Formats: sequence, C-alpha cells, structure tokens
Amino acid sequence: MESPVVALDAAEAADPKRFGPKAANLAALGRAGLPVPGGYAVDAGAYRMQLAALGLDATAREVFAADDRPRARRCALDMKLGLMEKPIAPQLLEPLLAAWREVTASGRRGVVRSSALVEDRADSSFAGQFESFLELQDEGEFLVAVRACWAALWSTRALRYMATHDLDPADTAMALIVQPLVAARVSGGGLSRTAEGDRVINAAPGLGSAIAQGEVAPDRYVLDRGGSLKESALGRKYHGVACVHGKKMLSRSLAGSRCLDGEQVAELGLLLRKCEEVIGGPVEIEWALDDAGIKLLQARPLRVAEPTVPDEIWLERPRLDGHPSGIGWASGRARVVNCECELERVAPGDVLVTTVAGPALGPVLAHVAGVVAELGGSTSHLASLARERGVPMVLGVHDATRRIPDGATVAVDGVAGVVRWMQ
Repeated sequence: MESPVVALDAAEAADPKRFGPKAANLAALGRAGLPVPGGYAVDAGAYRMQLAALGLDATAREVFAADDRPRARRCALDMKLGLMEKPIAPQLLEPLLAAWREVTASGRRGVVRSSALVEDRADSSFAGQFESFLELQDEGEFLVAVRACWAALWSTRALRYMATHDLDPADTAMALIVQPLVAARVSGGGLSRTAEGDRVINAAPGLGSAIAQGEVAPDRYVLDRGGSLKESALGRKYHGVACVHGKKMLSRSLAGSRCLDGEQVAELGLLLRKCEEVIGGPVEIEWALDDAGIKLLQARPLRVAEPTVPDEIWLERPRLDGHPSGIGWASGRARVVNCECELERVAPGDVLVTTVAGPALGPVLAHVAGVVAELGGSTSHLASLARERGVPMVLGVHDATRRIPDGATVAVDGVAGVVRWMQ
C-alpha cells in the first residue's frame, strides 16, 4: 500500500486528485526550482481512512441527503465532533508523526494547512473557508491541528459555500500540507495580472494571516509587465478596541513604513511571472520573507476581468481610492456598518461599507451589490471570493466609513479601485 504521506518534492505530490490543488501547485512550483518551504503532503486517502475507522461514511452521506434540515445539521455536527474528538487511526498515526518530526527536527515550529480536493480551483477557490494552523510547538498540537483541518470540511461556512457550488462534501475529501513555519519578517500576496495587464504585490509586517483575513491595510506595489515599478502606496496600522456590543473592532492609526525594498519587489514580480508559467495562466500567490529570503506559500488560478467605463454622471462625484478586488462595477445604496454585529442591516442590493474585510463577510456576498472596506487588500481571502462571485469590491479605502454617508448612492469600481457617491 502506498504511503498516505509523501514529501512535497516527490513527483506524486503534484497530483491534485490525490493531494488537492493547493499541495499539487506548491509541489509543482518547487519542482520548477522556485523557492518553497518544503515539507510533506498528506493525501485525501488518509482522510477517507479516518472516516472509515470512525464509522462516519454513512453519516457523511446524510448531511446533504437528509430530508429535514435539523437532521442534516445534526449529521454535520456528528462529523465535526467525530473527527475532532476521536483518536487518529493507528495506521495513519505513525506516518503523520514521522512527517512532523522531520519538519521540526531542527527545532522549528510547524504548520498544518488544508488542501481539500475542491480547493484552489478556477471555479471554487474556497479562500478562507477551511483552516490553517501556524506556530505548532509539539506533537499534541500537531495532531489536534490535523483533526481540525479534517473537520473543517464540515464547518457551517464550508457547507454553505459547497451548497452554492452544488458540491456534496461526502463526494470529496480533505488532504493536508505539513510544513516548517516560515519565520516571516514580512508576508503578503500577489496577483500576476490585472485588467490593465499589471502585476500587484501586497505586503505587511509579520505572518501573512492578517492580510489573508483582511485585518490590515497592506502596502501595495504595482509593476508593469516588464517588471518596472509603476506605483506604490504604504499600508496603515490599526489597533483593536471594543465596539458598542463588546466585540473587537479596529480604530485608525497612521501609515507605517515601507515593507519591501526595490530589489525585493522586483524579485516578487519575477516570481509572479514564473508562477504563471508553471500554473499555466494568471495566478494569485501568497509569500513570506524570512532571513533566508522569499518563500512561496501558495499559488492558485486567478480570474481576470475587463475594466468597465463608468457613466459620465459619476465622474464629477466625490471619490475615494483603494485596492481593487479586480472585478466588476456596480452601484447601490450605501449601508455603513462599523462591526460584524450590524450585518443584519445590510439588505439585498446594498453596497456594504465597513472596516474589516474578513471571511465573516463571505455570506453577505450572496446578496450585496458591492463591498467597500477600510482594511484588506487585493490578495485577501474576501477579495478572492469576490472575484469568484463577480462582486465588485474596493479594499483599503482610508476613512470610508466616515466619508461615505449611510444611505447615499454609491458606485464601486472593483477593477479601477475607485468608489464614488452621491446623496
């Protein structure tokens, strides 16, 4: 029997049907000579073996097949609890721990990331819908992270996403990536192509989760197809405070300092071009910079839209600029929401204007005309979901919640990164 765990630099790791597109793309980048952290891929067969060992196969089939919703919810909960609370099958435990010990042999901390078979495809990115666990310190934390990534296939947000794409979770599986942690000084993302033919790089200090979760306004660097820097804009630092409902929100602060020098920006531009060649089309990447240099963490297909020419009536209206999600143009009534507690105020056809562009806004994309946020960048998870759904979005718009009046008619250009409004 073939091992369920293989090194990411092995030829078989590039098989997306076995290891998921995320792991397969990363393996392909590494085999092409691009800088990746290394590590191991755990195949979808391991997940299926775990389901069989726990006797959960029949329960999985009932989640979407059950006639009544309470029964379906109960089955989904049984899947999550079973995968989270029951021990890992003995035949899987040894190869999993061997991979963990190899990854952390030099004292480095470890990472476990999802690589679902339905993830990072051109028509279903699942950006931010599953789980990644960073800075794992010991075997106990590692095994919990493995079980949590498996269970994430049955989370409420993942099930909702699958339902919108006519996917049955019982027909797919969750593969995993086990890697050493990149002790990043700077992290970010990149788009290999925009509607104008440029390349875009986002960057922020520290680990990249803050950019992916839309919790920071990152630096933005735009390069032409030749690799020359066309424009750059500094990110801004925010700090956490409590909203009126007692939950965390963010207040504004001043711009920070530039995260990348010219040589690093040029290197990332070159890596974007090479990733395009490996993946075979426009790509979105995640990367991290440690003391040894830049490492590529992920690459997935990128949808590129054509720009829209707005009606002349909008050109004389007040405007704010930000990071474009890269797709769409729409107008609607502005609904200014200062924290997630107020999302119920957002009606179908509204343009949501808010502070944080995090994955919690994912369900809102199903009925809003557009989104404007003070935080986030073109490579955040929410921007990926917006491109997939065709929802125009502009992120990193300074003072949007203060400048745009609630109830005003707003136009959102998700390609140009421009927001305009009229009373």
